[in-house]
Amino acid sequence: MPLFVTVGYGDRAGYERTDESVRDRAHAHDESLRAGGAVMGVAEAPVQVRNPEGAGVSTANGPYLRSELPVAGFALIEAADLEEAVRLVSGTPCAVAHGVVEVWPLRS
Repeated sequence: MPLFVTVGYGDRAGYERTDESVRDRAHAHDESLRAGGAVMGVAEAPVQVRNPEGAGVSTANGPYLRSELPVAGFALIEAADLEEAVRLVSGTPCAVAHGVVEVWPLRS
């Protein structure tokens, strides 16, 4: 089955202004995705890694990309196609709490 990486963006303000019952359903939805085999996690502070031409590794704290909302989490899901992947993530906390979820198809 095809794999998809999902990136959830959202902030505390959007989360808190979402009705608690909607948030509870979204968290239950995440649990059902986990039970179905999705690998999910909340994003922590990133580290950038560079090794130009294999000449030496350097690191820098913080994200490389900038966006309107911070990255909130990631998931690796299986779905029959992009349409199903979109349906699967449409009930997650970032999608329902004034955030956004990107769905990235992975090609092997």
